[in-house]
Amino acid sequence: MAWRGLHVSRPTRLSLADNQIVARQDETEARIAIEDIGWIVLDSPQVTLSTALIAACMEAGVAVITTDRTHTPSGLLLPFHRHHRQAEMAALQAGLPLPLKKRLWQALVRTKIDNQAACLATCGQDATALRAMAHLVGSGDPDNVEARAARAYWPRLFSEFVREDDTDKRNALLNYGYAVVRSAVARALVAAGLVPALGLNHASMTNAFNLADDMVEPFRPFVDRQVWQLSAKGTVRNGQTTVEERRTLASILTETTVFGTDTVSLLTATEQAAESLVRAMQTSSAAVLQMPRMVA
Repeated sequence: MAWRGLHVSRPTRLSLADNQIVARQDETEARIAIEDIGWIVLDSPQVTLSTALIAACMEAGVAVITTDRTHTPSGLLLPFHRHHRQAEMAALQAGLPLPLKKRLWQALVRTKIDNQAACLATCGQDATALRAMAHLVGSGDPDNVEARAARAYWPRLFSEFVREDDTDKRNALLNYGYAVVRSAVARALVAAGLVPALGLNHASMTNAFNLADDMVEPFRPFVDRQVWQLSAKGTVRNGQTTVEERRTLASILTETTVFGTDTVSLLTATEQAAESLVRAMQTSSAAVLQMPRMVA
């Protein structure tokens, strides 16, 4: 069972041998069991992969994330046909009633705001306002409580911060972490037989991951907390993100969270969340949907 990831930031040749990932750097070689790996981040332009390894990753359900010249995640490789009832699940998604979609979106937004409140509390900030806002979210969030919560959330989490400011390195770190978690969510959706393009609230005709963008929302505060911790250490400086920072964010899926009555890794939480979404669709009950919860 997958429980960790691989972040490759140096010139490396990746290949397959005996169902293991073989990583060669200069004169050194390391081997990792492919069944242990849930995601691989290719964070260097000088990484090569054998086609045998790519095929093995797809068979094992490993998400492979590529980055561009600025080290921003730019692509995602996912397997086809990871579920034995693929067509049935696609039909279920396509025929989902709008009221159920709205109730599911309500549940996702409520959990996101609850987790934002917990994030503030763990960072030593007052979370009273956000906790109250979570209860105001209606079916489909018609009053856009999600946006109102964001306006209350960001100034409390970071000083002198604008989420849309591309010159603020904290935004680059947030986006990197979000991309890693989004990839894991997409991986879990595919494994559950769902079509990532068919969303609940997100419905862009040009987005192949609308459902992943819906389901990732409650996971975002875990990334926010990680970036806050990096900032609190005083290690975040202006300029490009460092290898150490990106490696820290790439490993966020090994962080633990509460899911139902269990404590699991975020990677496992993505899988269980996808499975609970399937059950919610099959039973037409948004109450069945479970998501990770951050403990303050």
